[in-house]
Amino acid sequence: MRGLGTRTLLHQQNVAASLGLYNMDFKSLDILRETGPITAGELSKKTGLTTGSITALVDRLEKIGYVRRQNDPNDRRRVIIVPEYESKEEVRNTYEPLHKTMLKLASSYTPDELALISQFIGEASTVLEEQIQHLSTSTRSKSSYRTKEG
Repeated sequence: MRGLGTRTLLHQQNVAASLGLYNMDFKSLDILRETGPITAGELSKKTGLTTGSITALVDRLEKIGYVRRQNDPNDRRRVIIVPEYESKEEVRNTYEPLHKTMLKLASSYTPDELALISQFIGEASTVLEEQIQHLSTSTRSKSSYRTKEG
């Protein structure tokens, strides 16, 4: 699992570089792809970036057409960040070789094997999300303690 995680991270870094993006910009786009439109505050919590850093990040991504800002219909003070990048040709072209190769790999398994693999990946993702929350909470506690002690 660690090896797969490392390969995934390295692939993401190379995709980001090929698209001329910073790693955190790309990770934020992946979060938006997964969550759909969210507020800047929500993206800040998910990435661990400050709201000021998120503003700069969204400015960069909006400038190249990968996201757009939309007013929250329920709260005029909030802005929702809407992902737009998957419709971009350069993004499709970057992911096409991986997509084709993964489809070929998946076709080498039976439907029952794919169901089991999908189940495992889903459950492993849940475990990782729980660990992320645990570590995030632990890190915030340590930071708060250090600030009080410092």
